[in-house]
Amino acid sequence: MTYVVTENCIRCKYMDCVNVCPVDCFYEGENMLVIHPDECIDCGVCEPECPAEAIVPDSDPAASDWINLNERYAALWPNISVAKPPPTDAAAMDGVPDKRSLYLSEQPGEGDV
Repeated sequence: MTYVVTENCIRCKYMDCVNVCPVDCFYEGENMLVIHPDECIDCGVCEPECPAEAIVPDSDPAASDWINLNERYAALWPNISVAKPPPTDAAAMDGVPDKRSLYLSEQPGEGDV
């Protein structure tokens, strides 16, 4: 089992999870994070830290549409191990439906600079 970042991370991009990850398995896109499935050690410390509740185990039905996306973008986006502030509109975007089709950016973030 691994953990997966799901739709509600898009444009919320809180990074509390990054600060607690013991293996630095988060990768940064322009407006969301993903978890590298081969690097995640399944410790689960990230899940309760996410204010947007966007991280779930891959066994959760909510993860099924996001497993491949996490794997794909973890190979393309830069690693991030130090949290940055969330977007200024993160709270307003929390819970907005259909964020994947409306807002998902395939562009990489900055990662650790």
